[in-house]
Amino acid sequence: MSETLVQIGRSAAVPTGRREGRPEWLRVRLATPAAYHKVRQLVDRLNLHTVCQEAHCPNIYECWGTHGTATFMILGDVCTRRCGFCAVTSGRPQTGVDPEEPAHVAEAVSVMGLQHAVITSVDRDDLPDGGARHFAQVIEAIHRASPKAAVEVLTPDFRGVPDALDLVLGARPEVFSHNMETVPRMYRRARPGSRYDRSLGLLAEAARRRDEGAYAGRIKTGIMVGIGETPAEVETTLGDIRSAGVEILTIGQYLQPTPKHLPVDRWVHPDEFAAYRAKALSLGFAHCESGPLVRSSYHAHEHVQPAVA
Repeated sequence: MSETLVQIGRSAAVPTGRREGRPEWLRVRLATPAAYHKVRQLVDRLNLHTVCQEAHCPNIYECWGTHGTATFMILGDVCTRRCGFCAVTSGRPQTGVDPEEPAHVAEAVSVMGLQHAVITSVDRDDLPDGGARHFAQVIEAIHRASPKAAVEVLTPDFRGVPDALDLVLGARPEVFSHNMETVPRMYRRARPGSRYDRSLGLLAEAARRRDEGAYAGRIKTGIMVGIGETPAEVETTLGDIRSAGVEILTIGQYLQPTPKHLPVDRWVHPDEFAAYRAKALSLGFAHCESGPLVRSSYHAHEHVQPAVA
């Protein structure tokens, strides 16, 4: 196993126009053991996409190499929206939905022996249901192939399409997740194709169905910091999210994927992440994963699986 200490990503601009290197706490140990290559070969063989690769996730070597986990990205690899922070290719998808994808994802989950499978997607605003039916088919395929595996879905907002949420929740994922990503003021710049109130409303509607007994899973979301928000705005957003009924929260550092994306506004110190976690728990969140390298599905098998078992 080769192992090297590396600094994640590229240097990013700061508001003063200077260029600053990443702080010590954003260094990870790159390791490529046999398990990493096994997961990569499986993903390639089944023609699958993973957010681990598409989003340049800094934790890919840990998740693939140490935990044997991956976050599968369905509905293709071209997103119909152009978020300022996201490395996934934007444009008009040239292909439809792959009818074999549910079976392929289910096979990968089974071969990897996953107890917690995370499924996300690009935005597919070109589809009448935003891809909701395909999400349901993937969930159902995994449950058939791996009855003991919990399925966590990280969905788009479906542009408020009627019945989209019914389709996804009807397939009974153990965790329903939709990322808020940032504070309201940053939406126009960071998420021009999305709306804060629509994302919050989707989470609130899922929570309402849980509370009424129509859905038995848990509700989750995530935000990033260091993209231009203030600590006060973060705390207000945490309050909004908790009021919507969300139980599980992730908070991580924004990392600029390429020079064409939004610059990093600041490197958030680990102490500030700890303070956000303490605030979240005081608001009543069941779990909050908060730290510089935290991503939506980072350690999801650890902090969610016991709660849904």
